[in-house]
Amino acid sequence: MSASQPQQTPEVPTLLVKIFGKDRPGITAGLFDTLAAFSVDVVDIEQVVTRGRITLCALVTEPTAGTEGELRATVHGWAESLKLQAEIISGRGDNRPRGSGRSHVTVLGHPLTAESTAAIAARITGTGGNIDRIHRLAKYPVTAVEFAVSGCETEPLRTALATEAAEIGVDVAVVSAGLHRRAQRLVVMDVDSTLITDEVIELFAAHAGCEAQVAEVTAAAMRGELDFEQSLHARVALLAGLDASVVDKVRTEVRLTPGARTLIRTLKRLGFQVGVVSGGFTQVTDDLKERLGLDFASANTLEIVDGRLTGRVTGEIVDRAGKARLLRRFAAEAGVPLAQTVAIGDGANDLDMLNAAGLGVAFNAKPVVRKAADTAVNVPFLDAVLYLLGITREEVETADAHED
Repeated sequence: MSASQPQQTPEVPTLLVKIFGKDRPGITAGLFDTLAAFSVDVVDIEQVVTRGRITLCALVTEPTAGTEGELRATVHGWAESLKLQAEIISGRGDNRPRGSGRSHVTVLGHPLTAESTAAIAARITGTGGNIDRIHRLAKYPVTAVEFAVSGCETEPLRTALATEAAEIGVDVAVVSAGLHRRAQRLVVMDVDSTLITDEVIELFAAHAGCEAQVAEVTAAAMRGELDFEQSLHARVALLAGLDASVVDKVRTEVRLTPGARTLIRTLKRLGFQVGVVSGGFTQVTDDLKERLGLDFASANTLEIVDGRLTGRVTGEIVDRAGKARLLRRFAAEAGVPLAQTVAIGDGANDLDMLNAAGLGVAFNAKPVVRKAADTAVNVPFLDAVLYLLGITREEVETADAHED
């Protein structure tokens, strides 16, 4: 039998040994040292520690004839000596085979309530899925837990849970399980109101004294009276005559979204490539690329002549379609399949990019964007996206401590 072929577990007699109690070093070694005296084979092990209390489960083959009673007495005696509880259950074989269709369901709550957890679990069951395992990814600044689910396909599960999440006010991401989750990825994000908390054109407008006019044009675009390119040209025209020295001032005024540095630093450690696309301006995105060590950056460019802004942009316009086009270009240059890309954005002009990516994440987004994206993150911490990729807060903090 080749290594790639699934091995069938025979329905041989087995014992499930369960240990409960206060955690301390040496419990796992002690249990298996006790079992070793009966020459049993280990079929499966699960261990979890919650608030200092251990639950250790060992599935082992049945001992030789006539010694099961002695094994039970010995395990119970060992457990009592450590003030632990033991339970031993006879049965046959291993776990039943997992159903086809496997997914990882990540749930973010701020806080995560029992009511919302019950609702998510019930909806998983309602789609025909089975929860095989649950573990916590983070306890702060948000609570993040991951469910391993089998028995239903990813897309219908994602649709069902997106509806449930919107109703109960939690963030839920559903991704298919498999080796691809460990593969190198490309993460591309929007800039304004995603990577940074600001709208860059409003920072420029503040120096030009035309904030109200820019806001009026933006509102018209939001109402659908202007498309993105029209609104961009109309707003940039209001900056005509502004001294080019304002670029340096705007760069210092840009505020990163909480968690942005952690997100990028962690992704880079894992070998991911990271880029930004923006309807803003290269005068800011190029600076962000250098400061944050990004692999890719693309945006519109303000035209500057004789030390002053002309009120025009040069080059190809980065609009809604342009962002999706750049995502594909970055993926090709990075050598990453489009299915292995993650896109993050908040506005309607990010929708094509979010839909083109393998995983589209709506970050504190408009309702229309939340509805269209694969998943939504509605907490104000950009590094919460890490949990959607199965990365734990503990892993991030350990890596930070080692680097320091």
